[in-house]
Amino acid sequence: MRLAILDTGHAFWSKLLFAFIRTVSRQPTPEALKLVAYRPEFYGSRMKAVTHEAMRGTSAWSVGDRELMAAFVSSANESEYCTKAHTAVAALSDLDAAPLAEPLRATLRMLRKLTRENTVDVEDMRAVLAAGASREQVEDALAVAFAFNATNRLADALGFSVPGPKAFEVGAKFLLARGYR
Repeated sequence: MRLAILDTGHAFWSKLLFAFIRTVSRQPTPEALKLVAYRPEFYGSRMKAVTHEAMRGTSAWSVGDRELMAAFVSSANESEYCTKAHTAVAALSDLDAAPLAEPLRATLRMLRKLTRENTVDVEDMRAVLAAGASREQVEDALAVAFAFNATNRLADALGFSVPGPKAFEVGAKFLLARGYR
């Protein structure tokens, strides 16, 4: 269900920012930005902080690894908007054949199970640790999964429109330069 309020219910400064983005990028305002700008005191400010820390905070995982995790979780959720926003998932059509280090491969397997089945157990965690991931890396990966499971569900529940590839390219450049703030 598309909520019209995400297109019209923003404060003046948010509307001004959206107009600037549309003018400079020649692309529509990203749906995720509309969501966090609407009632930021309730959702947006807090979720931006959580997501930024998960995706750009101190971690043994690289930014690319965490973006890959976000894409992978979004794909497991079948969230079209978020999967396309994190296009690295295209390289993961076959997790076992993808050229990944074993700690990352094992972590992605655990994230897929968590996302699809809403549970992991001690054996799942032992497998990730045995593959070489540290306890801190597991915690960081779980933070990424939390942020993107929440975002995927909202994107799908609120009917985010899916723009063309150019809009996602512009958005990716912004995220790489500025993060999720």
